[in-house]
Amino acid sequence: QVQLVESGGGLVQAGGSLMLSCTASGGAVSRYAMGWFRQAPGKEREFVAAISWGGISKYYAESVKGRFAISRDDPTNTATMWLQMNSLTPEDTAVYYCVTDPGFARDMAAASDRIKYWGQGTPVTVSS
Repeated sequence: QVQLVESGGGLVQAGGSLMLSCTASGGAVSRYAMGWFRQAPGKEREFVAAISWGGISKYYAESVKGRFAISRDDPTNTATMWLQMNSLTPEDTAVYYCVTDPGFARDMAAASDRIKYWGQGTPVTVSS
């Protein structure tokens, strides 16, 4: 059974930074793609970033390119992923969800409904 545990959310002022982390365990997660989605109040869930196993390929939503950076480390049987978020704006306020899936990282943005494993989410609030 794959488990995802997120941390790092909180309250930050506009222009500030936060780093989210997600630890995945169980299954073959060190060989799975990982990513982040977010959902703001009253809005649909949206893709934020994804990273292939091994960290070679990275994908970002246009809205976060140049401000967010995704990375991961894959020790045996676990995987830890980070999302460094800089230059935050109130529009980044949302619950951020860690995801992992045996499929390709490049497919995550367009196929979120097929992503197999989701974390419980960590809230990020950016004040103006």
